[in-house]
Amino acid sequence: MSQLLVFFSTLVLALSLGNQATAQQKLVVAGYGGSFEDIMRKDIFPTFEKKHNVKIDFVAGNSTNTVARLQAQKGNQEIDVAIVDDGPMYQAIALGFCAPIQGLPADDIYATARYKDDKAVALGIVATGIMYNKKVFAEKGWAVPTSWNDLADPKFKKLLVVPPLNNTYGLHAVVQFARAGGGGEKNIEPGFKAFKDTIGPNVLVYEPSPGKMTELFQSGQAVIGVWGTGRVKSFADTGFPVGFVYPKEGAYALLSSVCPIAKPKANPLAQDFVRYLLTPEVQGVMGTSYGYGPVNKKAVVKDDANVPLPLGKRAADLIVADWDVINNNRDAWNKRWTREIER
Repeated sequence: MSQLLVFFSTLVLALSLGNQATAQQKLVVAGYGGSFEDIMRKDIFPTFEKKHNVKIDFVAGNSTNTVARLQAQKGNQEIDVAIVDDGPMYQAIALGFCAPIQGLPADDIYATARYKDDKAVALGIVATGIMYNKKVFAEKGWAVPTSWNDLADPKFKKLLVVPPLNNTYGLHAVVQFARAGGGGEKNIEPGFKAFKDTIGPNVLVYEPSPGKMTELFQSGQAVIGVWGTGRVKSFADTGFPVGFVYPKEGAYALLSSVCPIAKPKANPLAQDFVRYLLTPEVQGVMGTSYGYGPVNKKAVVKDDANVPLPLGKRAADLIVADWDVINNNRDAWNKRWTREIER
């Protein structure tokens, strides 16, 4: 009897250990919602989940919300990997939230995609420019927009949508009009003035939500806006007649970036997932399906006839904002924006 008990005890212990060994892990990834989330869930996550026997718990939100969530969870981080725009990523690094990326395939990654000490890396290049409803423009006989200044044309009164200042696309627009008015990141005053006097009257709404942005175009309430190539391509892929313009003054570079979160007992799969996003295969999917300019030199991405992607010379000519200056002033700018522009 005692031998039988020992046998069953050993069997139960073995089964328990076996279950622990095969138990599915969880990886918490925070990133953008909308079409980005759809593509990640459909085309990117499944291969990684299957290979590593892990379930990815995706927390959707814009970059500002993700950094705020990291700050709120300081000392007890739930997030393992964060995907945010380049500006907020500099903030996350400065606040100590990002761990150095191990095993970064440096020779394959463009230098412009790398952050200091490899505490983050870009996973795709986006261009911020002008989108417009091609069908409406054709019906009305309007010329295709070519300049940022076209956003001030009176015929677009209450037909323009721009993300708010706490969104990178909106920030790029304010910086551009500051530069056009003789200022820039170090003197944002002309940018605020432009949105008060010439751009603001045309704005239907300052819309941060990707879903609502597309709804405004689909309903015909908006016909022109400021957005990024990734979002516009996903919109165009639905069959909606939307076009994208690189303004003659220059489109702005947005580096969609990723970092493993620094925390005690960090999940080693966080590092694996970051490296996975940089593989030529994933980079190719993100380029072809979402419109990112690739950061891996070996990735093959097909250009898009409706939304020209930030590839080659187009990528090289993008304007890069001064994030050191911006991040030192952004909180004050956001408060002023709420008080003066979106009051």
